[in-house]
Parts: sequence; C-alpha cells; structure tokens
Amino acid sequence: MPASSLPRRPLVGLGTALALGVVFAGSPLGHAAGSAVALPPPATTGPAPADDERHSVVLAGGCFWGIEAVFQHLDGVTDAVSGYSGGAARTADYRWVSAGRTRHAEAVRITYDPEKISYARLLQVFFSVAHDPTQLNRQGPDIGPQYRSAIFYADETQRRVAQAYIDQLDAEGAFDRPIVTRLSPLDAFYPAEAYHQDYAYHHPNQPYIVFNDLPKVANLERLFPELYRDDPVLATTP
Repeated sequence: MPASSLPRRPLVGLGTALALGVVFAGSPLGHAAGSAVALPPPATTGPAPADDERHSVVLAGGCFWGIEAVFQHLDGVTDAVSGYSGGAARTADYRWVSAGRTRHAEAVRITYDPEKISYARLLQVFFSVAHDPTQLNRQGPDIGPQYRSAIFYADETQRRVAQAYIDQLDAEGAFDRPIVTRLSPLDAFYPAEAYHQDYAYHHPNQPYIVFNDLPKVANLERLFPELYRDDPVLATTP
C-alpha cells in the first residue's frame, strides 16, 4: 500500500465498503476487509498488574494502518504507533520494508492500561477483527513476509499467553485453517515515518482505508461494543 499510489480524494463511504465486503466475501480482498470472527477470550491469562504501570505489546498483521486504526478505537489503549519489527535498524525504512527486502514486519506498538484492559483481551481483538491469522505472509491484497501475522513478545508471560491462546483456538476449530501467527521475541521496535501515523484517521476516504480498514473498525464496534470508543487515541497531533 505505497502512499504515492493512493489518490487523496473521496471514493465511497463506509456503508458502501461494507456492502462491497459482502459482495467480495471469499476473495482475499473481501476476506481481509469485511470478515470478523466472534472468538472466546483466552483461557490462559497473565498475572494481574501489580501497579498502574503502562504496558505495551507489538503486533503485526498486514498493513499497519489497519492494525493501528483498530486499536486506537479500543478503550484502555493509551497509544498505538505504526512501525517495524523483526529486522535491523538500518533497514527500518518504508521503502525497503514495503519491497520485502528486510526481515521486518509492518507492526504496531500498542500501549495500554492494564487496569482497564488486559493483554489477553488485546489478543482476542487482534485475532477476532484486526486481521486474518490464517493467511501466511500476506493479508488481503498485501503480499509478502513484511505483512505476516506476528506477535513480538516482550517477555515470557506474553509468549506463554499468546501460545496458549493460539493452541486454544486451533483446538476449538475457531478458523477453518490453522493459525500461522508467528511468535517472535521483541528485539526492537522502530516507529515508522511520520506520515504513516494515524493514517486512517487523517485519510478516511482513501480507497485502501475504505475497503480494508474501516470495516475492521466497524467490526470492532459490532463485536466488542463494551470496549469500543468512537474517538480514537492518536499517536500524533492532527
């Protein structure tokens, strides 16, 4: 989804996008854009927070614009920043990452208040509405390992809870294909270029955003009304 290829003009609204998502259901584009799965919460959770410290997790699942947009509308999230994880600092550049020339994945660092939302609930949203965890090295129209499904865990607790949830969902047959989400240790997170931050918020009429990302936000509101907030938390000043 190179920014230079996306015209900055209104195309269609969310209602039309959702309708088209139904029309295209079953295709890679329609599946990524309009599908959502009502999943049970993780049976295994981490320890309760000991204080009011803010926590974070780095998630990847296709273009970071959509992942960021979903979690910006989630109550308890205090920040969501688009960036890169999995590769070297010198290659954390959109021109290289988007071409598949690095080991990076487009990722989002989500900072959250554990008194309001748990890591386990973040994973439930991630697997339910933010992306399709059964697509290998792609997400809808975006193809390549830079768009892989991944959880970059910061510690053993994050890894254990994530692996247990994947095993739980596979055992319950939550999806018609195996989950391919990779669990990788978080070596570093590199924020993306400024124009990527809050992209869906600043460009709601971009065709890519309309077809691929606004339906995800709508699915968040539909499946998690108790967690949804209408005004997104922004990573940058509008």
